[in-house]
Amino acid sequence: MSVAINLPKVKQGSRLSFRYSDELIHFERLDRTEGINRVLIKVLPDCRVQAHCPKDAANSEVINTVKKRARWIYQQLRDFREQQKYASPRQYISGESHFYLGKQYLLKVHVAPDTPEITKLSRGKLEVFVKEKSPARVQELLSNWYKQRAKEVFAKRLDAVLEQALWVKERPPLRTLTMKTQWGSCSPAGRLTLNPHLVKAPRECIDYVILHELCHIAEHNHSKKFYRLMQRVMPGWEAVKLKLDNLASNFLS
Repeated sequence: MSVAINLPKVKQGSRLSFRYSDELIHFERLDRTEGINRVLIKVLPDCRVQAHCPKDAANSEVINTVKKRARWIYQQLRDFREQQKYASPRQYISGESHFYLGKQYLLKVHVAPDTPEITKLSRGKLEVFVKEKSPARVQELLSNWYKQRAKEVFAKRLDAVLEQALWVKERPPLRTLTMKTQWGSCSPAGRLTLNPHLVKAPRECIDYVILHELCHIAEHNHSKKFYRLMQRVMPGWEAVKLKLDNLASNFLS
């Protein structure tokens, strides 16, 4: 998409909208990295819609671009709203179901004042030991456990998929960071950042996200070359992405 250089700059985070079918769809426009001229559209599990755009693109141009994906946005919103009907807020008490590597595990909370506070996976259950009854403390311990497991799992999966990424000459730096809107990112210098919530997803979904970010080392935007490279290293990646999108609300809670 070409953008005239004399267009006035618009405010980051502007709220825009358009009508499709029976719904007025609102979305937020956010700035993209300098030099990237395509509009990237995201529908998040909490039903927020975002359009990441070149800074100098006119709002009218952004709206017209987003409207071209109106049918897909509308369907994504319907799917996420349907999922929300059956989603209940986490209470971090015994009996809840939590995910790890795509499988569901029953949460078992043990109140044991004389036992160290730990979290462990044992006999098909996620067991959390706390000194006193406190859902907030259970949440904290469980979150720390996920972050630690994420570091270990992501490092192993990166080593495994690097064999397919022949364009990567050295093992890239890897860190974890909790993010609300992204599974992963790749910096211009080639550092990978992965969301620790991703460790709740099946292994193939983790591999997909890592390969996606590794492809950005070779192709910095979502160009045709990028998607050709993605298809070469992971044939059928679209189905894996769809699985991850559909399960996102389970993993991000």
